[in-house]
Amino acid sequence: LRDEREALYGFTKDDREAWSNAGSTTSNDDPPFEDFLRQVEELRNMNDNDQDENISSSQLETIIPSTASTTTTPSPPAIAVDTAAENSSVLTHLSSDGTSVSMVDVGPKQITRRMARAQSKVIFPPEVMEAFQITFGAKKEMIGPKGPIFSTAKLAGIMAAKKTSDMIPLCHPLPLERVSVDISLRENVATIECECRVTHKTGVEMEALMGASVAALTIYDMVKAVSHQVTITETQLTTKTGGKR
Repeated sequence: LRDEREALYGFTKDDREAWSNAGSTTSNDDPPFEDFLRQVEELRNMNDNDQDENISSSQLETIIPSTASTTTTPSPPAIAVDTAAENSSVLTHLSSDGTSVSMVDVGPKQITRRMARAQSKVIFPPEVMEAFQITFGAKKEMIGPKGPIFSTAKLAGIMAAKKTSDMIPLCHPLPLERVSVDISLRENVATIECECRVTHKTGVEMEALMGASVAALTIYDMVKAVSHQVTITETQLTTKTGGKR
């Protein structure tokens, strides 16, 4: 076995002389090539005595010290961004980890006078404007088979504003002090405005939006027999006072 391996991997006389000459040009810090060859031969002899035939990396490191210095530039530390914590600081209905919701604790807040006003618009197609009687008084009114449309929508809006916390799950029940719904008709567009007032620790934006929205839906319900091309649009908060924003 040794003779076969020597024939395959052994060093010739020319190889030894070439390496010896090359070793003489190296720096004094490098190990002599003759010692290198001798230690390789010793390791091969050890393999003949039923030891591992492969030279381990740790043994080679003792023979050939690393001459190449490796410099690694440390990577900058990763900056962990807790998006859940950031969101929870803005979206106060979210838990700190962003996995659950709850009503905001308004206990520490100051009681202030708060007001919110919202609007919604209902656009009628021509067939609706022709089908219903429009009366002209202090305010225009549409009269249909079910009765006065705008007056009914006003009552629906007021009732809806008072029930906001029953419909919007995270809204606080509020003792509303005033709810008013006004509807004006200009050409074929009915503009609904709902205003809510309360003296409390939280605002009444949702109550105003609820009142305007349900008033618009009530108008739709009372004219849909003529046309389904009625459009509800521009439902939005227009004014808010009290509180932080």
